[in-house]
Amino acid sequence: MIASIHLRKTLAVMAMALLSGCAAISAVSDAATPLDVFELRAPDSIAATSARPRAIDVIVEIPTTSGALATDRIMIRPNALQAQYLPEVRWSEPTPVMVQTLMLRSIEAMGAVRYVGRKPLGVSGDFALVTEVIDFQADVVPGTDTANVQITLLVRVVRERDASIVASRRFTASALSPTTETLAVIDAFSAASDQVFADFAAWVGSTL
Repeated sequence: MIASIHLRKTLAVMAMALLSGCAAISAVSDAATPLDVFELRAPDSIAATSARPRAIDVIVEIPTTSGALATDRIMIRPNALQAQYLPEVRWSEPTPVMVQTLMLRSIEAMGAVRYVGRKPLGVSGDFALVTEVIDFQADVVPGTDTANVQITLLVRVVRERDASIVASRRFTASALSPTTETLAVIDAFSAASDQVFADFAAWVGSTL
């Protein structure tokens, strides 16, 4: 009888261990579920300059932003004070890095400067672009199923030799998504992004 009780206890402990193991595997499996990945591209409308590239090096520093945007998740705001993210999707890079990439590609598309990169080729570059990402989200329009994508960047051109700000500008664009479905929102992000980075490229070309 005592042996039978011990056997039942042993089997119960084994069963609990197995269940616990299954739960752990399930949790790992859920965490590893791949998300759909979206990538924004530099606008096709940027035209290459016909002039020779200027003999200057431009460094695009990684932008700063709020904690809610310092992620690869795609933000959507149901109201002005609440930040959420589209489910099961993400950007190809964290938002600040993706903005840095878009700035680089936009300047490269012009072919207006000798070098543009994330880091200088030597000790320092000639100019650095210092950027703050203020908006990069979809705001749900109150009382509707639509969303307004808003992108706002504050960009400063800093001369490296004396750390002086030689120019600054705020870039902003918006695009309406007819629904809050993922693909519609991404299309609106793409439209707003094209406008912002086309304006940005033209400004950099004339400023430098």
